[in-house]
Amino acid sequence: KTKNDSYNVFRDSLLRYLGYANEVGESFRYQFPKLVRPSYVVAFGYCGMDALSTGYRVWNQQQQSSTTTPSKPNKQQQAIVAATFDTLVWQSLASVMIPGAIINILVKASRRAVSRSPITLPVILSKWLPTSVGLGSIPLIIHPIDNAVDYVMDNSIRMVLFDQEEKEKEI
Repeated sequence: KTKNDSYNVFRDSLLRYLGYANEVGESFRYQFPKLVRPSYVVAFGYCGMDALSTGYRVWNQQQQSSTTTPSKPNKQQQAIVAATFDTLVWQSLASVMIPGAIINILVKASRRAVSRSPITLPVILSKWLPTSVGLGSIPLIIHPIDNAVDYVMDNSIRMVLFDQEEKEKEI
């Protein structure tokens, strides 16, 4: 890490695994259906806390640099809102919504395939195989989803959020 890359408790510690809570919840949907909704509460809570932490970090950096370089309060607020909003949207899409939907579809499809299998499978296998597919897919889908969300946001919302800041730096 460089000097500008400060420690982020939501990304650099075990807390980052809270963002995967809903994926685990989706995997266990058919065994423990009452845990699915709370798993989303935990995952969205993680997203919100990471976004607030990012906004606070930008605010704190501005406070430290304002002693040497004064800047306009409105621009400072815009930077804080942009960083917070960017993190909230990214985390919501890449950590909760897209992976949750994919795991849900995989588990449902696996469950359907097992139930329609021409081979009679042991009960324990037919019960736990879809869950295993869901859990096993988590490490496989994380990076492609992260990269896709980065690409989409870089070519859409981030152009609006951060384009104005870049133009002002050029002047």
